[in-house]
Amino acid sequence: MSAITPISSQGPFAQAIETSASAMRAESVRMRLVSENLANANSTAAVAGGTPYRRKTLSFTESVDKASGAPIVKADKFGVDRSPFRTVYDPSHPAADAQGFVTLPNVSELVEVADMREAERSYEANLAALGQARNMISKTLDILKA
Repeated sequence: MSAITPISSQGPFAQAIETSASAMRAESVRMRLVSENLANANSTAAVAGGTPYRRKTLSFTESVDKASGAPIVKADKFGVDRSPFRTVYDPSHPAADAQGFVTLPNVSELVEVADMREAERSYEANLAALGQARNMISKTLDILKA
């Protein structure tokens, strides 16, 4: 006969909750980064002919939480997008260079909105998984009470 293992805070339900919570934290960092990119999408350099805002990027990494043994997701590397800046001919603009071109950030609103929707969907999926784990814990406790 096998021994019954005691209920602990490091079981599969707790690990599922920790994994979902870590992914939600990572997606919230991603959402803040996308918001920053969108806020600066049309900003120009402070001086004529200067370098404008450069789009920021983020990558995630997977690791294992030492306390619970749960796989977790972390926002890992922040970087900048090295794609070329946009230029617009507007000689009357204060940030225009000697030829009349204004250099704008390399931020595409379309790409940022797509990233935002992806972060939102991932956040919602992890929230649903976290809710399911909590429901399973609650149902297990109800069964044990009976």
